[in-house]
Amino acid sequence: MTAHRASSVGPLLLVPALVFWVYLAAALRERDRGGWSHWRTASFGAGAALLAVAVVVPGHDLVGHMWRHLLIGMLAPLGLVLGAPGTLLLRAVSRRRGRALVRLLRHPALGVLAHPVTGLLLTAGGLYLLHLTPLYRATLASPPLHTLVLAHFLLSGYLFTWATAGPDPGPHRPRVPVRLVVLGLSVAAHATLAQLMYAGLADTTAPVAQLRAAASLMYYVGDLAEILLALALLVTWRPTPARPTSRPHPAPA
Repeated sequence: MTAHRASSVGPLLLVPALVFWVYLAAALRERDRGGWSHWRTASFGAGAALLAVAVVVPGHDLVGHMWRHLLIGMLAPLGLVLGAPGTLLLRAVSRRRGRALVRLLRHPALGVLAHPVTGLLLTAGGLYLLHLTPLYRATLASPPLHTLVLAHFLLSGYLFTWATAGPDPGPHRPRVPVRLVVLGLSVAAHATLAQLMYAGLADTTAPVAQLRAAASLMYYVGDLAEILLALALLVTWRPTPARPTSRPHPAPA
């Protein structure tokens, strides 16, 4: 690692570390009050660790960039979401602020933003825009643009994961069959883009071997990440109890 890269990586590593320590402090306080799942804490810590790994991974070539995308946009958000930071936040704040946050979550605009289809359009659309247009080459020449693209993948990946399988309360989440269909569309979108890249249709000057290696990473590791997301959806699913049907009383004879 060069001195210039080390000087830029160091401050970035502080971000996931700081986020985790804030979460850990709130989780320990909740455990003292009434309990907080250590599995959620471990999950959030794993997500923060994957973000730190993504910062360390060299991104000067297409393969390194693909690893960063998979870590930041798919694998790390799964760990962060399963840590239920929203639930932890609602427990940590006062009741008045908690009610205000719940009212905000029920806003119709947030209902549209938090829909899995919105998350799919942001994640898959961002990938297609990055790899099939000159945007990827532009990120190589502009570090601020590259950081902005990575931030987009992190936020959109978190949004899609949370809308699909998040244990935190969400505004008007669709039923599980709908979320499974959207997840299937996400698998198809990633697989199609990987095949287009493997065929050499990406807008990049990378060598053919490097392009095919990056496409294979997207295809296989992306599938693994989405299988884990499907398992998380099934594990966190809580069926809605059926309402008892009241039978009409017979008329008196």
